[in-house]
Amino acid sequence: MGGSPSFPREPLSPEKVVIVTGGNTGIGYETAKWIAMMGAHVIIACRTKERALHAITRMEADFEQEKQKGTSGLTSGELSVEFMELDLSSLKSTQKFIEEFKASGKPLQVLICNAGLGMHPLTYTEDGNELMFQVNYLAHFLIIVKLLPIMYKSGPDCRIVLVSSMAHKWTSFHLDQIQARQQNEANFDRADYYYKSKLYQVMQMYSLNQRINQSNVTVNSLHPGVVHSEFTRSFEDDCTWTCTYNCAKCFGVSISPYKGAITSIDVAVNSKHTGVRDVYFDKCAPASPSPEATNVEKQEQLWKFSLDCLKDYITEEDLNNLGAKT
Repeated sequence: MGGSPSFPREPLSPEKVVIVTGGNTGIGYETAKWIAMMGAHVIIACRTKERALHAITRMEADFEQEKQKGTSGLTSGELSVEFMELDLSSLKSTQKFIEEFKASGKPLQVLICNAGLGMHPLTYTEDGNELMFQVNYLAHFLIIVKLLPIMYKSGPDCRIVLVSSMAHKWTSFHLDQIQARQQNEANFDRADYYYKSKLYQVMQMYSLNQRINQSNVTVNSLHPGVVHSEFTRSFEDDCTWTCTYNCAKCFGVSISPYKGAITSIDVAVNSKHTGVRDVYFDKCAPASPSPEATNVEKQEQLWKFSLDCLKDYITEEDLNNLGAKT
C-alpha cells in the first residue's frame, strides 16, 4: 500500500525564484512557507500588504519551530520571502504587478497560480468580466503570457502550476456562458461558475503546453483536496454551502491547508517532475481530468475568447512568444 502524499524535503537553491499568488493564506500560505523554508526566494503576490507581512511573520515563527523539531531539508539561512501587490480582480493591478516584477530583474523558475475565489455571488469586475472567471483564470492567464519570456531565460527547468480542483469535473464548457450574461443575481448558479473557472484552468494547461512544448517551461494542474480554509469566505452568505463545508470539517472529509498544499509543493519543486507537462495531479499522482477539459476544439474556443478579453493588454510580441499558433 502507498503512503500518504508527500513532497521531498530537499534544500532548494536561493537563486530559485517562486511566485505564489494568494500566498498569504490557506493553501498558498503553506505552499509559500515550505518552499521558502527549503531555501528558495518566494514572492507572495496578494492584495494587502498588511496581511502579507503578517503572513511572513508567521512563516518566520513556523520556521523556528520546524528547526527546533529537527525537520530535515530546511535551509540553513534565513527565510527569503517578499510581498508584491496583486489584485486579480483588476487587470490594471495585474499589469502593474507584471511590470514591477519585470523591473526587478529577477529570474522566475516557478509560477504557482494559487489564488482564487469560491462560489462568489454574481459580480462583474471593473474590466467587465464575471469575477470568478477573471480572478481564478483570466488574470493568471495574463501573468503567464507576460512572464513567459523571463521564464524562458531562467534555466532548464521552469514550471507553471495551476491549482485547479476536482470540481472541474462537475460542469461543462459553453462559450456563450463564460460571462454569465444570461444570468442575474437571483438565478446565478455560483457553484457551477466556480466549477467552470476550475475547468478553464485545466483546459489552459493543455493550450499552453501545445504552444510551448519545445521550451524549458512546463505547465501542470492539480486538485489540492477539499481544504478547510479562508476559501469559505466567498460564500459565507450561503447557508447551504457554509453548512456543507463545516460538516466536511467535523466529519474529517476536509483537510488542513498544509495537507492541501502538499501536491502544489511537490509539483512545483520535486526533481522527478522535471520535463513533465500536461498532467493533472491529485494526491501527488497523475489523475484523469474530465473529457471536457481534454476537448481540443473547446480548448481553442476558450483560448481565443481569453485573448479577446485581454486584447488591450496582450501585444503581438506577447503572441509571438507563445509560438506561431495563437
